[in-house]
Amino acid sequence: MTKVIVDGKEIDVPPDYTLLQACEAAGAEIPRFCFHERLSIAGNCRMCLIEVVGMPKPQASCAMGVKDLPPNKDGTPKILNTRTPLVKKAREGVMEFLLINHPLDCPICDQGGECDLQDQAMAYGVDASRYQENKRAVEDKYIGPLVKTIMTRCIHCTRCIRFSTEVAGVSELGAIGRGEDMEITTYLEQAMTSELQGNVVDLCPVGALTSKPYAFAARPWELNKTESIDVMDALGSAIRIDTRGREVLRILPRVNDDVNEEWISDKTRHVVDGLRTQRLDQPYIRENGRLRVATWSEAFAAIAAKVKASSAKRIGAIAGDLATVEDMFALKDLMTRLDSTNIDCRQDGSAFDPAWGRASYLFNATVAGIEAADALLIVGSNPRRESAVLNSRIRKRWRAGNFPIGVIGEKADLTYAYDYLGAGVDTLSGLAGSKFAEAIKAAERPLVLVGAGALARKDGAAVAALAAKAAIDIGAIKDSWNGFSILHSAASRVGALDIGFVPGEGGQDAAAMAGGKLDVLFLLGADEIEVAAGAFVVYIGTHGDRGAHRADVILPGAAYPEKSGTYVNTEGRVQMAARASFPPGDAREDWAILRALSDVLGHKLPYDSLGALRQALYAAHPHMQRIGLIAPGNATDIQKLAALGGKTEKATLHSSVENFYFTNPIARASAIMAECAGLANRATQTAAE
Repeated sequence: MTKVIVDGKEIDVPPDYTLLQACEAAGAEIPRFCFHERLSIAGNCRMCLIEVVGMPKPQASCAMGVKDLPPNKDGTPKILNTRTPLVKKAREGVMEFLLINHPLDCPICDQGGECDLQDQAMAYGVDASRYQENKRAVEDKYIGPLVKTIMTRCIHCTRCIRFSTEVAGVSELGAIGRGEDMEITTYLEQAMTSELQGNVVDLCPVGALTSKPYAFAARPWELNKTESIDVMDALGSAIRIDTRGREVLRILPRVNDDVNEEWISDKTRHVVDGLRTQRLDQPYIRENGRLRVATWSEAFAAIAAKVKASSAKRIGAIAGDLATVEDMFALKDLMTRLDSTNIDCRQDGSAFDPAWGRASYLFNATVAGIEAADALLIVGSNPRRESAVLNSRIRKRWRAGNFPIGVIGEKADLTYAYDYLGAGVDTLSGLAGSKFAEAIKAAERPLVLVGAGALARKDGAAVAALAAKAAIDIGAIKDSWNGFSILHSAASRVGALDIGFVPGEGGQDAAAMAGGKLDVLFLLGADEIEVAAGAFVVYIGTHGDRGAHRADVILPGAAYPEKSGTYVNTEGRVQMAARASFPPGDAREDWAILRALSDVLGHKLPYDSLGALRQALYAAHPHMQRIGLIAPGNATDIQKLAALGGKTEKATLHSSVENFYFTNPIARASAIMAECAGLANRATQTAAE
């Protein structure tokens, strides 16, 4: 540790701290534009100038380390001042320079009210400028449908360039020209292709990069802000939902170092318009092949008539990818009271079974644990499509060095270099003889990442057993480290498996139920499975998607910002999503629909409020009440899984996500996601040509 004196306060700091970090550790406030904790140091803006006693000029505190300070001749600690007249004058000068060319756009700028330049000009600037020259004007650039550019406002902090290069891993933004002619651009003014590009809007300290879909929609002080959880993938990113009245206007990231740091994917951020489009807001009944509007009583009566005319063995339920734990618990309870064991959450046919143990379906290494791993084997997964933010965490670890990565499955641009080992399961079984096997065996904490797509096959159980055996063979299962990690793509999957939403004794799985072997089938937001003709389908959901097209009765539910619910992410972390708005029309929360329906069916569920439902859930599954925590799986479960064995097929391994932008009903209803998908398809075709 090194002693320094900051504004008269003596403090011990590590020698690898920057002066900025040392000052902040002492409680001093240091303004900055270019510096960001998760990006490399650029030292561009000079706003963080401080006085180092003994040095003739103010120093950029972000770019100088404590260990770089020249020692005092008498051995006394270095003195750092952040509030002296010299520092004040230096910061005022820097602010004056920054505002030479900045336009007076504040009244029409979308960044107004949450702009770093506004805030710091008020705190550290002066009330006049000595510069009377004409302001420089820069032509706005087209960089895609998500980010709006007003480049005359740009102060050249280069945060966006560093983010796209270092975090997103797609070097699309850069600077051309020098001095006054410098401009930030995509060079050929092409659309950005990264799935994380929307984060540059949060990083931009001025209004040069703003959200194009949100342009001129609202001011920040008009919005109600609700902390919640994202459900577009299984990572469970921390988000903030901003609403005005009943309408969701935007979604922003929250900081959660254990999960998403402070990034979110473009699908998470810009799926907002899908919440308003193609919504189901009243019940429907199909008569003579056509859907007609009905009352809740009519819909419930139609369902009750079919259920009472069917035997318990011919009634089933499938849970979708966005369902909350509470909704699935209520549906399972209702099926149990109807004496039906035909329930399933695996609409993609994945071979997960709670009977194998919780560790068999969790990302056991944890998301933050990726940074502790020293080798990675990816099996049947494309993390960039399945969880773009988790993929950035892998890239972060790869950039740190000494991190061999091997891929078994489809070739793809994952934003980091890797050894391609093969496409099929036979590569996994023959891994022992490869050069990569030697590298991963030499690792202390190897990580085996298995995609949900690798198990969504007829031989999925055998593939799971083979992957578990490979993890054991390479030393990924140790007392202090469990590197066997499943990357799910459905937000509801782990929570459903935790509460046992799988077929009971003699029960049918999702594929069998959808094959027309039932009389009555409940779909709880299940839109990713084709249901054959024959069954009477009751769809509880939010959008007029595939499930609604097939339904005989439609019961309108609430989307994820419109209800409070529990989700369990891919690593097993229990998280709570909060209600930010209300469902449209006659739509209701899914658990409330099931509670009302149970009364009509003559099997009344014993809870009349969400609190009472949660009490029943917590009594049955105590770990669900430990919000924000992970109940770890038992490593011996991996041993049992490996012992299952089984015969595998030669078919190649594929990712569970074909189109990043169209993975659920909300995304498919979004015009913005459709535009992004079209650009991605054109980029793929151009690359192929």
